[in-house]
Amino acid sequence: MRERGLHIEHTMISRWVQHYAPELEKRCRPHLKARNDSWRVDETDIKVKKAWMYLYRAVDSQGNTLEFLLSPTRDAQAAKRFFLKTLTASHSSKPRVIIVDKNAAYPKAFKELKAERVMPDGCELRQSKYLNNLVEQDHRFIKRLVKLGMGFFSFETAWRPCRDMKP
Repeated sequence: MRERGLHIEHTMISRWVQHYAPELEKRCRPHLKARNDSWRVDETDIKVKKAWMYLYRAVDSQGNTLEFLLSPTRDAQAAKRFFLKTLTASHSSKPRVIIVDKNAAYPKAFKELKAERVMPDGCELRQSKYLNNLVEQDHRFIKRLVKLGMGFFSFETAWRPCRDMKP
């Protein structure tokens, strides 16, 4: 901006991002890859700012991420909140089948959403620990990324001398 003779504070750019980001997302979402109607849903635990959280994730059968949610609890309310978030996302299609693991929270949340008529009529919930391997294996990459920063601010790594440096 300075090259063009404009003097703008960084807070102004932050306000622009907050104002225009929803509009950009609304216009770009339809042009992204098409998602299919077979969902794989799973959760894993990760550490966020020194607190353990559950990362709920939904992917389609091709491995494209549909939605994610961080929750401090792993219960039916969190599962219901995640299903609602995924169903209302503009980039996901209505599910034909949702494949989950043996967590007891998913059927309870699914039945509540069916009773509220939020979940599509033809949708079914399958509990199988083997059909969910796609999302289970995808957790490995996320955990690998998260674990890189786990010890970054620890006391030991901050004071560990570098081998290449001479005293």
